[in-house]
Amino acid sequence: MRTQRAPLTRPPATATFDKRPEAVADARDLTRAFVAGLSPAVEDRKASSIELVVSELVTNVVRHARGTLCSLRLQARKDVVTVAVSDADPRPPQERTPDLMGSTGGFGWPMVQRLARVVTVTLDASSKTIRAELAR
Repeated sequence: MRTQRAPLTRPPATATFDKRPEAVADARDLTRAFVAGLSPAVEDRKASSIELVVSELVTNVVRHARGTLCSLRLQARKDVVTVAVSDADPRPPQERTPDLMGSTGGFGWPMVQRLARVVTVTLDASSKTIRAELAR
């Protein structure tokens, strides 16, 4: 038996960024524009969650991943928006104890896992892709 996926509601948005702090703002801008163009519209709270997940995943690449580039792909279907962030570091994300003093973080990865319906990490010998599916 073959399962059919709901059709895309908008062509995917993709971008590749230099692994610099500015990449986070650029990824947020792309995400905001992508979500704003969806029909039917995504409610504000869910749109903010999608933007936050993108921001956290790209921030983690900038702060922790090896390599010089990262890529973002956004896809929308009837009931879900998929965020995929790839980088050239085959190490999986590491959950850390959150630093309540604010100097080393540790809040982003658990937040991504709480906001998304499903989070998958795909590793190969030279890269990884993290996919998060969020409710529309």
